[in-house]
Amino acid sequence: MVRMRFIQGRFRAFFAVGWSWFFCIFFWITLGNLGFAQESLGGLKVGFGACEITPRRPTPMAGYYGVRFSTGTHDPLWAKSTVLDDGQTRVVLVVVDLISTNPWMVRETRKLIQEELGIPASHVMISASHSHTGPMLYEPEQRLAARFGNQTDEAKEYMIGLPERIAKSVSDAAGNLRDRTAWYAIGQENQLAFNRRFFMKDGTVGWNPGKLNTNIVREAGPTDDALPLVAFFDEPGKLAGLLSSFAIHLDTVGGTQWSADMPYTIQETLGKVFGPTAHFQYATGACGDVNHIDVRTGNRQGGHQEAARIGTRLSGAILRSWNLLQPVASTRLAASHRIVRVPVHPHSLERSEWAKGVLAKMNDAPLPPFMEMVEAYRIADVEAHPDGMLDAEVQVFTLGDQVAWVSLPGEIFVQLGIAIKDASPFAITSIHELANGSIGYVPTRQAYEQGNYEVISARCAQGSGELLVESAIGQLREQFNGKQQKSQQEGR
Repeated sequence: MVRMRFIQGRFRAFFAVGWSWFFCIFFWITLGNLGFAQESLGGLKVGFGACEITPRRPTPMAGYYGVRFSTGTHDPLWAKSTVLDDGQTRVVLVVVDLISTNPWMVRETRKLIQEELGIPASHVMISASHSHTGPMLYEPEQRLAARFGNQTDEAKEYMIGLPERIAKSVSDAAGNLRDRTAWYAIGQENQLAFNRRFFMKDGTVGWNPGKLNTNIVREAGPTDDALPLVAFFDEPGKLAGLLSSFAIHLDTVGGTQWSADMPYTIQETLGKVFGPTAHFQYATGACGDVNHIDVRTGNRQGGHQEAARIGTRLSGAILRSWNLLQPVASTRLAASHRIVRVPVHPHSLERSEWAKGVLAKMNDAPLPPFMEMVEAYRIADVEAHPDGMLDAEVQVFTLGDQVAWVSLPGEIFVQLGIAIKDASPFAITSIHELANGSIGYVPTRQAYEQGNYEVISARCAQGSGELLVESAIGQLREQFNGKQQKSQQEGR
């Protein structure tokens, strides 16, 4: 009873002194509740690194179909890396504050890491946060780059130097490998993410239909409110690094200043709680059809203020979960990946000729209608694959039999991510989308029948998402069963 009154008093103090004091007080309370009566698990070394990747000069910005050049920096962009080593296996998780990843970037970065550190390319997971206030990515291997009209000298210069900067973050992480204990938990935040596809009164499925639209019937899909996190400690109470992910589209800020969007607020907020040396690495989950827009309110949602609101709430959800942390029982690592060949989204010869006409008008004013541009770009893109197939890498890392990370190469519909989590035998499974290259939007099978933006944009054909899910689940089960068998053989 006395302790309950104490906690209630602390919460009243929050309302009096604000968020910053609340975070410090809440951390102190939950740390005491957790007790940290954890013996050293041994056998796991963890290192963290970060390298700034903000463009050094004005460069075309990513995220939209028009070209806009940057005019300044609100907050820097980063490549953040975590290296895990159990003495036999070493894996790398990287998150970059970029719109996406592409095959050339990933291949060149992995090559540098393998040459310098001896870490196999298949043990390096590189995902993007999907910031719409980062640079446009130059496509060195894009056969139709000239047609797209966005492959500028500035974008090329940035891309050429990017693998070295990402690899440096990994090298720094490998250079500070330390014995560290691992803990895991799943937080919840159910007031931030909203499915952006809706069944409408006319029988269609709408996409971002606008706030307070009276023609909305209901959402056409779910959200994933889980916030998986893995924390690494140098000693009881001293956080070294935190990995987290959440399924929400990172298109909040807008404008022409470089910004990591809401992960910047997570870094700043949690840094005030755990200290400036703690490493915070946030990844974007499966959110191809999920964003931050609540259509049932008329409130404006955008800009740095909105990014700060989202980042603050996610920071709060992490802290609310602190007394739920459980120790990872085994430090054995495993890694696997599969290349899944998926068919391209088909189109007719007549539509191909139509697309060429639309793309020929891209430098005219006014621009063609938005959905026409979306479809024309998709057709031009898939025609660069004459065999009609796309290579999609599905990668899985696991720690013990409790923690799993799954990477998928595109903007993955949330139901596909949930399907992987539901079938995973691990206690927590964290999805990292836009990883190791991207095949664009990956809708569910039923969404193709419903149409609209994500389906029109999708480079892969109907059923491709389910193939990726099947591969991920298969790898998760293989690793889990393999670890169980090894434990039985070792008599543990």
